[in-house]
Amino acid sequence: MVIVGPTAVGKTDVSIEVASRLGGEIVSCDSMQVYRYMDIGTAKPSPSERARVPHHLIDVVDPNETFNVARFQELARAAIDDIAARGRVPLLVGGTGLYVKAVVDGFLFPWEGASPELRRELEEEAGLHGAPVLHARLAEVDPVAARRIHPNDARRIIRALEVHATTGRPISEMWRRSGGGKMRIDRLVMIGLVRDREALYERINRRCDAMIEQGLVDETRRLLERGYERALTAGQALGYKEIVEHLQGKCSLADAVETIKRNTRRYAKRQLTWFRADPRIEWVDLGTLSSVNEAATCVLALIRGKLAAM
Repeated sequence: MVIVGPTAVGKTDVSIEVASRLGGEIVSCDSMQVYRYMDIGTAKPSPSERARVPHHLIDVVDPNETFNVARFQELARAAIDDIAARGRVPLLVGGTGLYVKAVVDGFLFPWEGASPELRRELEEEAGLHGAPVLHARLAEVDPVAARRIHPNDARRIIRALEVHATTGRPISEMWRRSGGGKMRIDRLVMIGLVRDREALYERINRRCDAMIEQGLVDETRRLLERGYERALTAGQALGYKEIVEHLQGKCSLADAVETIKRNTRRYAKRQLTWFRADPRIEWVDLGTLSSVNEAATCVLALIRGKLAAM
């Protein structure tokens, strides 16, 4: 099960209620909640919320550690397998679209087994002798991949040979590792949460004000003292980079907060654009529902309806 939506729409409250009713555990799909010590600015679920429903992939690395979508994909799939093996229901929840896609659809990343020089050599060979010659070679080293790739599909044949030559492993093994391109759950249901724009933007503004009241400035100061300035000023560290500028005397706190609100609204718009391009997502307008319980009931009804139709 997957629940997505823009920041501040209400994913945390609804997903916790849904997970508690399903006997599930949540795999956080948020590119910033993986970082330790960044609690207020990333709107992590509270300790009491995490006590109610187990959460995974929160507080995984320090802010200055390298973390990317490939590592997230690996950790998320492992968490999903573990949850399912214990008879619980995995619920992937978050707003980082690329991370969701990496888990749900599965794909090899461009840097896995990449060798531009070898690729050029294989492309030249395919041009001279034809793709079927390379396909015959692929059948020797990776018969599983050869059966799945057409003899004239030069691009995919070259990619498979490149991966085998550079990693020593068949590309078909990587396909299996990534779940063959499918999420490692028997049946997939994707739910999107949304509100009308004015209501969403008002929630964003209130959340930003609440973060300041909860101590975002002090949290940012402590992170700077730990030596995490580079991480905080990176483009994706929304909320922190603006407070860093305030702490450096480059703007007032009021100006920093207004910039956070503006940038967060723009980020929410980008999230919606990404998710709306996925036709598998069933949308729930939270603005038409009176409570979290009602929203969870609606989401569960959609999930059960989709599962029954599969």
